[in-house]
Amino acid sequence: MADGSQQLRAQDTDVPEPEAQEAPPAPAMPRPPFVPKPPLVALGYMLASVFIALSQSLGQGFLSANIRQLAGELGATQSDTMWLMVAFVAPRASLPLMLIKIRFQYGLRRFAEVSIALYVAVALLSLFTADLHSALVVELLSGISAAPLSTLAFMYMLEPLPPAKKLQVGLPLALTFISLGTPLARAISPWLMTDGSWNNVLLLKLGMSMIALWLVYKLPLATAERVKMIKGLDLVSFALIAAAFGGFVACFTTGYTYWWTATPWMGVALAGSIAALGLAAVIELHRKEPLLDLRWLMTPEMIHLTAALLIFRIILSEQAAGAPGLFQALNYAPEQIAPLFWVISAATVAGGVVCCFVLQPSRVPAIHVVALSMIALGSWMDSRSAVDVAPDQFMASQAIIGFAAALFLPPAMASGLLTALQRGPTYLLSFIILFLSTQILGGTIGSGLFRTFVAARTTAHADLMRDQLMSGDPQVAQRVADLAASLAGTLTDPVQRKAEALSTLAGDVSRQATVAAYNDVFALTAALALGALAVLVLHVARNALRDRMAPAAPAAE
Repeated sequence: MADGSQQLRAQDTDVPEPEAQEAPPAPAMPRPPFVPKPPLVALGYMLASVFIALSQSLGQGFLSANIRQLAGELGATQSDTMWLMVAFVAPRASLPLMLIKIRFQYGLRRFAEVSIALYVAVALLSLFTADLHSALVVELLSGISAAPLSTLAFMYMLEPLPPAKKLQVGLPLALTFISLGTPLARAISPWLMTDGSWNNVLLLKLGMSMIALWLVYKLPLATAERVKMIKGLDLVSFALIAAAFGGFVACFTTGYTYWWTATPWMGVALAGSIAALGLAAVIELHRKEPLLDLRWLMTPEMIHLTAALLIFRIILSEQAAGAPGLFQALNYAPEQIAPLFWVISAATVAGGVVCCFVLQPSRVPAIHVVALSMIALGSWMDSRSAVDVAPDQFMASQAIIGFAAALFLPPAMASGLLTALQRGPTYLLSFIILFLSTQILGGTIGSGLFRTFVAARTTAHADLMRDQLMSGDPQVAQRVADLAASLAGTLTDPVQRKAEALSTLAGDVSRQATVAAYNDVFALTAALALGALAVLVLHVARNALRDRMAPAAPAAE
């Protein structure tokens, strides 16, 4: 939630800030000049970006949407099947650290061709998975091969656009299709898995990846001079950070299933991850050419941007884990939930298109105010759900949140890119790594915290309701009597009727506790969005007041 006008002012000055003076000189990375492409060729590049983005994002979306069905197909428990998510997400969180440098060192064209070819090979290999162990290996390879695809999607979307439109049009469209995979996967999964076979999903992924492969080889990216960037200590720092991110992903993905305090290894993994990050930070701070410029990332401006990105991803976990989790807990079938996610997908695309028309650096705070207000409104609407809630009642609220999500993210990334570009390629690498890692880790951490809070609140509400049942409340006794009377036509034994009535009442209690727990979390999400909105408004007001109180520059003679 950075102030765009402040970034424009920074661009107008030639005086380097202290951090920029102290940083080592960045290697030159000359870029080829922009050459306009024919309209059909330009459309082909943008289509390639869409296929690459959806190939990557649908992979994770399908996995998340079909964990239950996949557990049955692999003959494993749902808790064990959650490790497939860990295997896929963990390398995607850490590999951007090295992939950016690999891209510059070995050339963009080779990077694109090798990346997409590996993804196709792994998609083909996935057709031969037979059990959980082989599926874990394949998902790990899928996560590794999918990690470069986000970068490729950006490159292909930006390639045919003139410089003036790259940030305003290319960035929103690329981010929109990268984020579209999660809701779209839930929308089309029931149609793909009509016979309950995961193989249909794998065939779709293979087909999309092969189309993307053809487009990448048919439409090569412009080449630039290669620059040797990878150093020996880069590998050491990367190994430590990868281990740390893998630990965080494992804990926050499986924490709510195994439960945090009931699993001793989880505390060890979290402590080890924090220690690995600390050691990597020590190494990076003492290097002349670090993998990550931590001194710049720890400046107030970048801490502000990092916090904004993390909070945003955690808030948006409501859409990834909230509505799907609620309706799955209430035993709605995937085909009953699918129309809701068609609406969310359409709203996401609409938000991205609108962002292309309104995105300007000076409008970033205003766009974020609108987006956060919409997220707070949508979450507040969800928090008022009744016990008989149905998916169609969430369409308006979730469409508002999906639209706001697509509206929020491109301005935030554009602000960071402007800040990084002022300082040079080294800072650009650090920002891209920061952005990708916060989005992947933030989403994983947010979903884990979300589901943990839901589980805790469900238990609390259920215990409270059971205590009321055990208290001898006359209304409860009357409810049991009414339920038993309604069963008189099917059960003649009074004892059986009462037992069945109590079982029905227990089911009602479970449903009420579930809805109440999700209402609590939706309300918390709305409060977080409002809190972030208040911080943003105060930040903008402080900047405006500082500008008014600043002494006027002396007139030139």
